[in-house]
Amino acid sequence: MTKRLWAALSEVQDPEMPVNLVDLGVIYAITEEDGVVAVDLTFTAMGCPASDFILDDVRERLLREPGVNEVRVNVVWDPPWTAARMTQAGRDALEAWGLAV
Repeated sequence: MTKRLWAALSEVQDPEMPVNLVDLGVIYAITEEDGVVAVDLTFTAMGCPASDFILDDVRERLLREPGVNEVRVNVVWDPPWTAARMTQAGRDALEAWGLAV
């Protein structure tokens, strides 16, 4: 199921950048037990103006998955996010939009 949850979160786009949260590297971990999904995620910067939108989008998308009854999101700051966490697909998406990575 965890693989399916990662795939679901790859459909959630960052509202400020043309890249999904998985490729952006802000999803640190996903666990599931008895229909309760826990997600560890971070933001690219403290005080991210889109943080509430991202949290809502993560919850909403995961709750659409069969067998998911509850989603708990844990915002973590350690380790801090860096561009090194991005996948190549994430880098390519940002570079296509003219953003240096």
